[in-house]
Amino acid sequence: MRVLITGATGLIGQDIVRRCHEKGIEVHYLTTRTSQIQTDDTYKGFHWDPYRQEIDSRCFDGVDAIIHLAGASISKRWTPEYKKAILSSRLESTKLLINALKGESHTVKQVISASAIGIYPDSLVQYYDEAFSDFEDSFLSHVVQQWEKAVDGFTKLNIQVSKVRIGLVLSTNGGALTELARPVKFGLGAAFGSGKQWQSWIHINDLSRLFMYVLDHTLAGTYNAVAPNPVTNKELVRAIAHTMRRPLFLPNIPKFFMKMLLGEMHILLFESQRVSSKKIEDKGFLFKFNSIKPALKDLLRS
Repeated sequence: MRVLITGATGLIGQDIVRRCHEKGIEVHYLTTRTSQIQTDDTYKGFHWDPYRQEIDSRCFDGVDAIIHLAGASISKRWTPEYKKAILSSRLESTKLLINALKGESHTVKQVISASAIGIYPDSLVQYYDEAFSDFEDSFLSHVVQQWEKAVDGFTKLNIQVSKVRIGLVLSTNGGALTELARPVKFGLGAAFGSGKQWQSWIHINDLSRLFMYVLDHTLAGTYNAVAPNPVTNKELVRAIAHTMRRPLFLPNIPKFFMKMLLGEMHILLFESQRVSSKKIEDKGFLFKFNSIKPALKDLLRS
């Protein structure tokens, strides 16, 4: 089997590449940097430029499935210009893949695209599953809705589409956990705002396993990639402090302070989404890390 991965060098992509190689799956990957192109037997790079709509079409040779992860990070300050980059990086890369496959002979049967639980509204009481569709017009929700709509374009090419809505990814190689654990390490950890906002999280190993499960079982449709037991922000920070054996005594950090510090991006710390994992579990996927304490112990004490 051979897969094409966009965003293969990112946090999630690297773990998926590792799992593909463990299963004997060959990987083609796309990169905007020619210096990152490798030509190993099981790991071959190809150049693309989504903004110029340029791609090396050899990347599709013998490919059975595409795992589409490419997109500008949302964890940088949201200037008006960068907000455009967050959206366009997702739409232009998807458009390029679809246009490159149109009218061409190819072997691609399935596309598995990253998405995000940011599509769901901010709520302390709602419990969201994939059937929910009453989305609000926040920036992140707007981005994810357009992203998913663009990905649906693959169905016009008779390619099966799967969308994986990713929650808060826990990893020690980058991402939110690294940023949350740093102040805790020095005894400066604190919850944000009321601390009551829900954080639907997933261990990086479970996330890459989930992508592989969707691939192996050719599952179509939309799936939430979150662990079965969400926690509040206060519970998460407390669990990090307990795992790292550090005190937690500072008052919660007020919203206005983080807004001054981060601008509009501060909502990433304060929005609440309690999200269900039941759909993927009903398909037979078993999480290794169901609860936050074992997940943090595995990551922070390893």
